[in-house]
Amino acid sequence: MTTPPIWDGALRRLGADIPAFALEAWVRPLVPRVQGDALVLACPSPFHRERVRERYLAPIERAVLAEAGRTLEVSLVVETRAVPAQASRPEANDVSRVTPQRVGSKTAPPPASPRTPHQPALPHTFENFVVGPCNALAREAALALAQGRQLGVSPLFLLSAPGLGKTHLAHALAGEARRASGMRVLYASSETFTNDFMSSIRGQRMGVFKRRFREECDLLVLEDVQFLRGKASTQLELFHTIEHLLSVGARVVLTADRLPREIPDLDPRLGSRFSSGLVAEMEAPDAQVRRTILRAKAAAGGVRLPEDCLDRLVQDVRGSVRDLEGVLIQLVATASLLKRPIDLELVEAALRKVAPAEERASRAGALAPEQVVEVVAGYFKTTPQALSARSRRRDVVVPRQLAMYLARRYTTASLQRIGESLGRDHPAVSHALQVVERQILERAPLRYQVEALAARLDDLVGKRGGGGAARPVAGAPHVPAP
Repeated sequence: MTTPPIWDGALRRLGADIPAFALEAWVRPLVPRVQGDALVLACPSPFHRERVRERYLAPIERAVLAEAGRTLEVSLVVETRAVPAQASRPEANDVSRVTPQRVGSKTAPPPASPRTPHQPALPHTFENFVVGPCNALAREAALALAQGRQLGVSPLFLLSAPGLGKTHLAHALAGEARRASGMRVLYASSETFTNDFMSSIRGQRMGVFKRRFREECDLLVLEDVQFLRGKASTQLELFHTIEHLLSVGARVVLTADRLPREIPDLDPRLGSRFSSGLVAEMEAPDAQVRRTILRAKAAAGGVRLPEDCLDRLVQDVRGSVRDLEGVLIQLVATASLLKRPIDLELVEAALRKVAPAEERASRAGALAPEQVVEVVAGYFKTTPQALSARSRRRDVVVPRQLAMYLARRYTTASLQRIGESLGRDHPAVSHALQVVERQILERAPLRYQVEALAARLDDLVGKRGGGGAARPVAGAPHVPAP
């Protein structure tokens, strides 16, 4: 479809009135067509339409009036298959001005810097949560609970595989509850709840613990409750905490990667309470949602993706939101390091380096964490036992962290399971992933080690019939070998 010239002109005018990130995320996805004396703008979702109506319809109407020289009615409709016409896009091949900025910045990106910054995640709000059929119920339930419109959904149980947005929604819900009604919000992981509970028992401070989690809390948000498996005393305390909160009209939100009935060694009373409100499952994003996510995250970071590159990423990356972020980080970091424009050649290189979630799933069981540890230990001429020791020497810590990093990329094991293979808990693994992901951008020798280890693991997967060469999966920045 050819873009009406009036819309191209209106977009140029809007650039002076609307922040660049908002223009890219909310206005450019609109698909225009002229019908008589009306300009119809097709929105990809009802939520998108309402956001445009609330925030941007007035400046759009002013820009259209100035461009047309006459009054045109601007109408917003929903067409779920709407894809913005390529002609409406700005010139996108100029990466001399494309530098990954702090995502979520409210200002236009400054000129490029020679360094390659680490790109953090978008602030977790309802505004930047991309809605589609895969997550609409969870999003609406979270917003309604935060605003006090649907107390009957409490406890709200947000369920999804890792990387599909349940933490984003939990953060957004907590922030909205504080902003909208000034509620006292307590946000904690199941590990924090467990550690605080055990510390309170040992220190004889249970009164302080109960005041914090029961009396001084209007909304309790508890993440990753699947890690409560087998912790009988903690489960009992949480059951009584939830019972108390609900009895006094407080609200409870829980997140997990599996249904309550599928959590092993969970007290039946607690599992029943988890399921007594609303269980809202979030699924992998469809093509339209993937497109919107990539466009919004790129725009918020000051990055312009050519339409053909965006099409290729939407087609090839079909996993979680984390997978999409990983490919985007890989692509932008490579463009910045090589001082090249983003084009299909760079997209192909990024996709070769970052395997989609389906490929990782197809390798399920091909490698165990212990096998990765053994390969890393052999590379560094040490033993798995040495890597599992409590030593803090650099010649032990670095291989141990690399083993955790590569086990996360080459196996489907949880952080807890990876930690067990090296005598550590899952927070230690999470810390190691952050360290390696940061240093892999900063230290060339570490990149060489990762590439060499990846080649050995690729060979090992191939010998085991793992369906071809395995590659590290998305979810963290990778830099191509120099």
